[in-house]
Amino acid sequence: MFTLINIELYKIFKKWRTYIGFIAIIVLIPIIEYALKIEGQRSINFITRDLQQSFILVGNLLNSYFVSYMILNLLAIHIPFLITLVAGDLLAGEATAGTYRILVTRPVSRFSIVTSKFAAGIIYTFLLIFVLAILCLGLGSLLLGTGDLINFSNGSIVVLAKNDVLWRFLLAYLFATLSMGVVASLAFLFSALVENAIGPIITTMAIIIVFLIISAINIGIFQDIKPYLFTNYMGAWKGFFDNPMDKYEIIKSSLILFVHIVVFYSAALIIFKRKDILT
Repeated sequence: MFTLINIELYKIFKKWRTYIGFIAIIVLIPIIEYALKIEGQRSINFITRDLQQSFILVGNLLNSYFVSYMILNLLAIHIPFLITLVAGDLLAGEATAGTYRILVTRPVSRFSIVTSKFAAGIIYTFLLIFVLAILCLGLGSLLLGTGDLINFSNGSIVVLAKNDVLWRFLLAYLFATLSMGVVASLAFLFSALVENAIGPIITTMAIIIVFLIISAINIGIFQDIKPYLFTNYMGAWKGFFDNPMDKYEIIKSSLILFVHIVVFYSAALIIFKRKDILT
């Protein structure tokens, strides 16, 4: 299985579209950080305008932690498209290239084929989030330094001490990998259904956008639907920055997202096993 995963990773990184996500992150994150270094103090002053009337704020509030928190808020909207570019092509790409028959005649089971491709997609997702974390926290620390983190939590402002932040970000990025794993597994499922990668990419993004819109609209009928939408749990990473943390909510969201991954993977496996490729 390890050899198959290596082969699939080689095939993934052989395609130019694989690097679109990395290039986008490598280009955009430094631009955002530099722009905030120049103009970001206005945002800090706006956020803390009420606090400044009662307290004297000292220290470097415009720091890499503040920027990383801002960028994580954009995760559910922008990163999924970069994930689906690769995950939606894992199985459908074989059909497009006409290599399905060669693939299934190899001396490995269909289970191994699907699992290795799925694992490679999850590894790609992890690497993308890892690069994002390195640029946000690493490069951000060089440009903006570190300091206390100020953020909104349930309508109030929470200030976390500098020495109490880094471990929260590490857990938040791990949770982000889990939530983006749901996106990858959904695109992988659609990739097993069709023979063109465009379909899985468009369908996955359409579902995410529709789910996000429903989650954002406070209408009675939508309130009943929200608990069944996986996008409703993707923002639970914010719980790591609450003080105190709602561990129950974080664990519940993590389990729900993990179950979605298992279900999507299992459905893709069943579909691929039943797919009539040789005729």
